[in-house]
Amino acid sequence: MVTELKAAAGVSGSQAPCAEAARQSDWEHLLVGRSPAIRQVTHVIQMVGCRRATVLVTGETGTGKELAATALHLAGPRRQAPFVALNCSALPDHLLESELFGHVRGAFTGAIQNRVGRFEQAHRGTLFLDEIGDLPLDLQAKILRVLQEREFQRLGSSETVRVDVRVIAATNCDLVHRVEQGRFREDLFYRLNVVPIHMPALRERPQDIPLLAEHFLQKICAAEGLPLKRLTVEAVTRLCLHTWPGNVRELENAIEMAVVLSGDRPWLAPEDFPAPANHGRGFVSAVAPGGVISVPDSGLDYEETMASIERSILQQALEKTGGNKKAAARMLRLKRTTLSAKVRTLALSPAQAV
Repeated sequence: MVTELKAAAGVSGSQAPCAEAARQSDWEHLLVGRSPAIRQVTHVIQMVGCRRATVLVTGETGTGKELAATALHLAGPRRQAPFVALNCSALPDHLLESELFGHVRGAFTGAIQNRVGRFEQAHRGTLFLDEIGDLPLDLQAKILRVLQEREFQRLGSSETVRVDVRVIAATNCDLVHRVEQGRFREDLFYRLNVVPIHMPALRERPQDIPLLAEHFLQKICAAEGLPLKRLTVEAVTRLCLHTWPGNVRELENAIEMAVVLSGDRPWLAPEDFPAPANHGRGFVSAVAPGGVISVPDSGLDYEETMASIERSILQQALEKTGGNKKAAARMLRLKRTTLSAKVRTLALSPAQAV
């Protein structure tokens, strides 16, 4: 017996035109940054958001893989259906299969009632499987069948359930290496890697650090019910010279800590960002005595660092003058034409470049 799940609320992936989904771009605010690397991610999401193709999101821990998956979900016609997420490494192996496919009463000890699995919960929507590289080999075969046939059986049941699910998988490990080791099925890898998206490490897009820092500052101050604080130029410089091994997640945590340490001050200073304890790749000394920027032993990208500092200075001047370029130019001892040219070159947002 085969059960076809009824459509959930919203439109199915085959019913809504891609043009309609393409007009709905509110997902873009999830991916903060203007670097070429993050623009490429945005471009791919825009291209495949309205398709059902399986997507494999790769990247280091803390780069925002689940945000990319959420953006993919919102970029297409499945946006009104469920977005269901499961971390494959968060559950013991014997519970993971039930979590994915569900079970019927009496399927195993403790199964006192029927339970719907994540695949059924995500019908007509998106299922996000995080840390897919940690999936046990026996479950990999079952996931492969679902991706190929779009059907499965609940634990303890002979009834086949068909689903319409868009699967997005994510991993921070090298799946190709795991395939070579025999720890991950090659056929499943190719089935998952239909559309690859790589989330860049924060050190690969340092020009986005001031934008991300401002974004997190607004978010945290709003969540805490605090007046919006500002970052000093020296603080921005210090952030730009950090290697951020924990990526975007580490930056957000650092901003939240700085908000707490700054007390009632309306601004964040370099000393609000102390070096992490026992961390070999922590903060470098951004501003040496006399205002001279010190170069870390690992080196830095001169052009990107200076652009980040310059962008922060211009943003603060424009904010202080309510977007008045003439007043901002006077504040920075610049010609108005020079300031306007810098605003265009550094691609400040329209609201900041009135």
